[in-house]
Amino acid sequence: MVYIIIRIRSSSNRNPKVNKVLDILRLRRKHTATLYPESLNGIKGLLIEGQSAITWGEISKKMLVELIKRRGRIYGDKPITDEFIKKEVGLSSIEELADKILKEEIYYHKLKEKGIKPYFRLHPPSGGFDLSIKKVYPQGELGYRGESINELVLRMI
Repeated sequence: MVYIIIRIRSSSNRNPKVNKVLDILRLRRKHTATLYPESLNGIKGLLIEGQSAITWGEISKKMLVELIKRRGRIYGDKPITDEFIKKEVGLSSIEELADKILKEEIYYHKLKEKGIKPYFRLHPPSGGFDLSIKKVYPQGELGYRGESINELVLRMI
């Protein structure tokens, strides 16, 4: 299972520990997202420590493919294409890359060596946030939200 982690709040007046967690997760700006496997050592502790600024949940395959196609970038700010995946990663398509990421055979944050940026820059959600960005899910937008993260990602792509 792979988590998508999205930064929702800025770093002004934030605890230095939370800022350090956001830096470790490569979430240096608002509305950026990263992918980390659930099995990674210490990831759950980092998520709990940083939940005052982030939201996370399990990403579906369909949403992961769409996210990589529309918001995935290589260095030089060019979009990720099937040709690039064939040439640099050695896989046939973006769909195959998404399969391998979800099966935890490839870690997206380690594709930096292949020239792929380890984060996604997203738009603010269309229609705005439904709830407060100062409270934890389900009363607010922060914290763990499970499968419903896919709806938020769709609005932010």
